[in-house]
Amino acid sequence: MLTALAALLALATATTDLATAARAQTSATRVAGARQARDEAVRKLFATAGLTYPPGVLYLRAFKHEGVLEVWGGAAQRDLQLVASYPICARSGELGPKRAAGDLQVPEGFYDITQLNPTSNFHLSLRVSYPNAADRLLGRKGALGGDIFIHGECVTIGCIPIQNEPIEAVYLMALDTALARGALPVHIFPARMDEAGQKLLAELAGDDAVLLAFWRTLAPAFMAFEKTRRVPRVRVNAKSGAYEVLVDGATTAVSGEP
Repeated sequence: MLTALAALLALATATTDLATAARAQTSATRVAGARQARDEAVRKLFATAGLTYPPGVLYLRAFKHEGVLEVWGGAAQRDLQLVASYPICARSGELGPKRAAGDLQVPEGFYDITQLNPTSNFHLSLRVSYPNAADRLLGRKGALGGDIFIHGECVTIGCIPIQNEPIEAVYLMALDTALARGALPVHIFPARMDEAGQKLLAELAGDDAVLLAFWRTLAPAFMAFEKTRRVPRVRVNAKSGAYEVLVDGATTAVSGEP
């Protein structure tokens, strides 16, 4: 109970801090340019999806194998709707989690947006909260790396690039959601964790039991969202580092089977 309460308090503090930072950059040059160029189109995307803008939840899902970033939105505690999908235009590393600085890997797991950078070297960028608790347990101690972003341009050494026009749209969505103190979760998967995706990953893992076991811990969260269209609550097992989906504070029986 105390752990869950501490996590909720930390999330509330982070949301407030992000909203404060977002207010300070609304007139930044690139943000103002994005607002002029993309604001109408962004609002139309939400209207077409039948959603109020800005949303209470802006949920980003990245699929490395498919090379796509999905943007979902909606009110808190309501089913989310798909707003847009953008191609990931460059890749770094291989399928599999990030475990150390300099390994070129894009992380896999469950994160949040913790910073909006209006002066990025890659036009505009959104910081992903890597390393999380699972990464710290399972990665190389003292050398996990960081600075993982969703950004513009089309180069990467461990980030998720989607070119400049798409990042302007996604950045505005994230900025306006932050200003409204909405949630900004980011889930990064090696592939879609449906039947075909899990079969592919099992083949790629081969005899690497550790990698396959890790990928299997991602599947329940994917399947939970597919069934409910609500972002699942995920915790990290303090001993194993495995992800566990929660329902009403307890580990759920949601299966990772498609």
